[in-house]
Amino acid sequence: MADKVNINNNIRSLKLRVIGHMGENLGVLTKDEALAKAKSLNLDLIEVSPNADPPVARIADYGKYTYETSKKLKDVKAKSHTTETKTIQLSVAIGENDIMIKAKKAAEWMKEGHRVKIDLQLKGRVKYMDEKFLRERMDRILAIIPTEYKVAEPLKKVPKSMMIVLEKSK
Repeated sequence: MADKVNINNNIRSLKLRVIGHMGENLGVLTKDEALAKAKSLNLDLIEVSPNADPPVARIADYGKYTYETSKKLKDVKAKSHTTETKTIQLSVAIGENDIMIKAKKAAEWMKEGHRVKIDLQLKGRVKYMDEKFLRERMDRILAIIPTEYKVAEPLKKVPKSMMIVLEKSK
């Protein structure tokens, strides 16, 4: 666990709000009374909320407590999903088969919940080509993507490329 938990004699507070081993509220007790109650049950006194007023302590088995809290943290981590913006780079002279492969990859990423940035690279004299022609090139891949999507950021021309950002439609 990230932060150290105080147990038994390491607890500094003299008064504690104590929760019993079955989850019942035992009220505010002195540290010595709470320790005596925990010892009589062969369990530990664990400070679960040190910043509360008065601090909250629980009577439980310390090993079981650490196991349960680490299990909860793993569950939270497993359920969280980070989204990234994946990039696909194209050139004006890209072949049909290459477009198909990149469109399938874009669809796969969107199904995973990621955003996809499609970048049409403009190198050399391609930068000065008619914008209508460049838009047609971009529309070729957009028409082939085999999944439902929505435009997160519209098509825009930046100095060295034209880009559009797509995401999965809900």
